[in-house]
Amino acid sequence: MLKAVILIGGPQKGTRFRPLSFEVPKPLFPVAGVPILQHHIEACAKVPNMKEILLIGFYQPNEELTRFMCNTQQELKISIRYLQEYSALGTGGGIYHFRDQIVSGSPEAFFVLNADVCSAFPLTEMLSFQKEHGEPNSFVILGTTANRTQSLNYGCIVENEETREVLHYVEKPSTFVSDIINCGVYLFTPDIFQHIGTVFQKNQQDMLLEEPTNGWHRAEAIRLEQDIFTALAGQGKLYVYKTLSFWSQIKSAGSAIYASRLYLNQYHTTHPERLASNKEGGPKISGNVYIHPTANIDPTATLGPNVSIGTGVTIGAGVRVRESIILHGATLQDHCCVLNSVVGWDSTIGKWARVEGTPSDPNPNDPYAKIDSETLFRDGKLTQVQNEGKGYRY
Repeated sequence: MLKAVILIGGPQKGTRFRPLSFEVPKPLFPVAGVPILQHHIEACAKVPNMKEILLIGFYQPNEELTRFMCNTQQELKISIRYLQEYSALGTGGGIYHFRDQIVSGSPEAFFVLNADVCSAFPLTEMLSFQKEHGEPNSFVILGTTANRTQSLNYGCIVENEETREVLHYVEKPSTFVSDIINCGVYLFTPDIFQHIGTVFQKNQQDMLLEEPTNGWHRAEAIRLEQDIFTALAGQGKLYVYKTLSFWSQIKSAGSAIYASRLYLNQYHTTHPERLASNKEGGPKISGNVYIHPTANIDPTATLGPNVSIGTGVTIGAGVRVRESIILHGATLQDHCCVLNSVVGWDSTIGKWARVEGTPSDPNPNDPYAKIDSETLFRDGKLTQVQNEGKGYRY
């Protein structure tokens, strides 16, 4: 039996995603027509013998999250539960706090996925890899290759090229360590809790000496990357499975458009029914496009490539949309043009208006380049100069 845990964070996280995360929790933001989280859950549900998916975060339970979980549970016929942290406990602290829930039913292994990544999620391949490498209780990190400069922004993995064992792990190093980076997707056995427990006990002793009143909370705030992987590297316990398929972080509005492109392209093999096609009396479709059934689109409009149209959207005559996400209830009036942009909920783009953002894509000439996630806000202020033309108008 297997389980999966998805770490969804909380409202004070995801500041780079503002203002989009003001309206909806970031994990529920639609990318390629469905919430970010749904891509993770669908990948987990495809793994044979997957019994339960646990969401861990510190969002207050809300109607949107509850509705999403109910609908997805019914659609995929799998148990999904939300476990709310009392505070931000870090990537290791959250799973340690709810370890009893995770190990109930005695799963032989469980996946841990960060919610802010977009990936093909090769989970069954990670399972096969674990059986072939190392002992039965070894742990697996999903890795990919980045270029030398960008690798400094991620957790870097030095591997044994023959055995794939992780020999050295450094989170966001100041100098080049390795071009293999951590993708934020892990396969653990329940043994991982012994290693996290050791860190917790050490933290507890340290914190109680320093600050008796708040020791428990601070002791539980544990980071898998810095506190656990760094210590496990070179111990014959931690291995890296390198994926050749797509992977990207979803940190900013621009990165959501890029992630949408990656997922729309994947739909050809996973969900061809989600891709629109050219039909008589319908709009012209160019490339990969998702259109929600409730959208009302004039047949003279041209959409694509990489366009996602949400619920209740109205698109007028002669409209051109490319490389964009149009959120629910938006209206694009006749002959407007929307390029490289996110059009917000219930917004209106006027007749003949042109809204054009600057693409945030990785360098197309570098096969290992990753996206640079810029922020719209810094220190509570709009970073207008850096983000001029990022699909927003001030």
